[in-house]
Amino acid sequence: MRLSVDCPLVLGSASPRRREILTCLRVPFEVVAADADESVRPGEAVTDYLPRIAAAKLAAVRAKLPAALANRAPAVLVADTSVVADAMILGKPEGDAEGRAMIERLAGRVHEVHTRFVLGGVAPGEPPVHEETVVTRVTFRALGPGEVEAYVASGEGRDKAGGYAVQGLGSTFVERIDGSYSSVVGLPACEVVLALRRLGLFA
Repeated sequence: MRLSVDCPLVLGSASPRRREILTCLRVPFEVVAADADESVRPGEAVTDYLPRIAAAKLAAVRAKLPAALANRAPAVLVADTSVVADAMILGKPEGDAEGRAMIERLAGRVHEVHTRFVLGGVAPGEPPVHEETVVTRVTFRALGPGEVEAYVASGEGRDKAGGYAVQGLGSTFVERIDGSYSSVVGLPACEVVLALRRLGLFA
């Protein structure tokens, strides 16, 4: 079954960035956002964390799907993005002090952004049909204290993994990106489209 307005992809995310990416790709979709506990367990590696969170998001979205949409949607897409520095997962900062510490940690260094996306059917309990983690290396230039303070005060990074937005003011910190830019934003466009094509869902 091909994706269409009548048979849309279910996007299990409230992220406006992910909505924008799918809209640019002309993928028909409807949003069904569901909450999942994104807390990192003590000592948990990103290779364990991301699969666990993505699976929890998929289960939560499936449980929340309205019957009318479940009857016509061929697949659900969920994703989670983590910034990783020194093998530590940097999630969304809980306040400006943590946001400042994150930016200071990333300044003048290379870090990784891991985005895992999962495609699955609408039925609860079914195994996913596609799972993939895309890793991008991001290099920040050195930053002065005034720059860090101004960025934190802007509030842009308060709801972003790693405390910054690569598509906004945070772009002025980025010297180099090795890998998928859209994955750093929140969804790897190339890999998602290829997966949808392999599954026969998208032309």
